[in-house]
Amino acid sequence: MQLAFCLYKYFPFGGLQRDFMRIALACQARGHAVRVYTLSWAGEVPAGFEVVLVPVKALTNARRYEKFTAWVARDMQSRPVDRVIGFNKMPGLDVYFAADPCYEEKAQTLRNPLYRWSGRYRHFSAYERAVFSAQGKTDILMISQVQQPFFEKHYATPAERFHLLPPGIAQDRRAPPNAAAIRAEFRAEFALADDDLLLLQVGSGFKTKGLDRSLLALAHLPDELRRRTRLIAIGQDEPTHFQRMARSLGLAEQVSILQGRSDIPRFLLGADLLVHPAYNENTGTVLLEALVAGLPVLASAVCGYAHYIEEAEGGRVIPEPFEQPKMDQMLQEMLVDRKQRQLWQENALCWAETADIYSNAERAADIILGERR
Repeated sequence: MQLAFCLYKYFPFGGLQRDFMRIALACQARGHAVRVYTLSWAGEVPAGFEVVLVPVKALTNARRYEKFTAWVARDMQSRPVDRVIGFNKMPGLDVYFAADPCYEEKAQTLRNPLYRWSGRYRHFSAYERAVFSAQGKTDILMISQVQQPFFEKHYATPAERFHLLPPGIAQDRRAPPNAAAIRAEFRAEFALADDDLLLLQVGSGFKTKGLDRSLLALAHLPDELRRRTRLIAIGQDEPTHFQRMARSLGLAEQVSILQGRSDIPRFLLGADLLVHPAYNENTGTVLLEALVAGLPVLASAVCGYAHYIEEAEGGRVIPEPFEQPKMDQMLQEMLVDRKQRQLWQENALCWAETADIYSNAERAADIILGERR
């Protein structure tokens, strides 16, 4: 079959983009042709992929996405495809990969009522309705059960159109046999002493991922503990606001904010704790990547994958409603208890041996290709 994958933006370090790549490659491996429609592409193009950079511009994202949708529809009229798979909400999809939370729920509960008079709201609400409408036919690939009740509440989407996938954790995130050597080399490179502690935060969208909360928690540690604790945040985002915040908190020498990069497994092995106090997170793939690497996790309960931390007994979950003093306390307790961190590591590595968290792409391909097993 000729498959068309649609996503507004591709870069190698985004969670949605990595899910797209794994699923598209899984479909290609079964002998199907892959065409990708996107507004921008950064990184290598896999052999055999046809990447179409859609040549549309507009002053607002909403208008640009509308032009994108219309241009793609015209192109597919002249060059037909068998299935259309979207990784952003838009009309005309046969299959939608639901990486994003319910827009309507956020608009009605987290925004001023006047927001629903805006052009932005009308656009994104209409595009979400095109996917989830009760009268529609789009199959929906869910990567977390957290959001499904909201879609059903607002659109009465038939339950049979939802397909829950297991997480898609890449095998290269698992701790290799030489993990100890990699950790030692990493810590030497970053000048970390044996009793130094490294917090790691990974994820594009520093505001949504709660980097401000992590900075405050670091600043609130007792003096002796704070002085030997560092934080590295990695993500494809503008760091200026958070660099200023770190300076204002007296943390300039202890905080590094890096752009997205391809050697995340080294950081997972070299750190002492992953922090992920997100404000909003449909899933949180990095939580599982940390667990399978043996890195204990401290994350907020809003993360769709937070329950895996408890299942694996690989860290702690900050309860909702979020309170900064509670995170501060939990972070301090986790950092001072080396034996408990070692136990969380052992638990997580044992859990990673048997957990069904690696087959996301294959299961998604089954549904896209009508080969449901």
